[in-house]
Amino acid sequence: MTDRCHECDDCHVDETTDWSRRSFLKGAAMVGIAAFGFAATDAAALPVAFGTGTAGSGSSERRYPIPDKDGVTIDRGGQVIVVRYQQHVYAFNLACPHENTALKWLPKDGRFQCPKHESRYQPTGTFIDGRATRHMDRLGVRLDNNMLVVDLNQFYRSDKDAAAWAAANVAL
Repeated sequence: MTDRCHECDDCHVDETTDWSRRSFLKGAAMVGIAAFGFAATDAAALPVAFGTGTAGSGSSERRYPIPDKDGVTIDRGGQVIVVRYQQHVYAFNLACPHENTALKWLPKDGRFQCPKHESRYQPTGTFIDGRATRHMDRLGVRLDNNMLVVDLNQFYRSDKDAAAWAAANVAL
């Protein structure tokens, strides 16, 4: 489903980042500068975690705990990215909409980037620049108790149904 980047053999995501307190604070300070249309208060570094959703009631559903704070969770097996950002939760397809390459999260920059052609996206999935021609593809989401349910069969492209794409999130 996804092309492998040539920076790693198997993971599609950079897990070699040093997650020490010092590197986190350094990254947060660098992102504190307003960039890509974010206000300085919105540009705090979002931490990344790797997780696995559990099967939901339907075969096309995956369930994830609602993150306690803003951040990014990548489920490589499910090909899903879950983002909590500014009191909203989103689920995205892991693949870049340009040529289906697995996207990377760049915590120090506070954005997603395609390693193949360097298309860049905000934490909301909104396209910034690069070769892609649309925003990241969103998946259908709903809350069930304290869990986020992602429907892998509800796939929203911003260029095909902008209203459904915009609505594909959960407000907290």
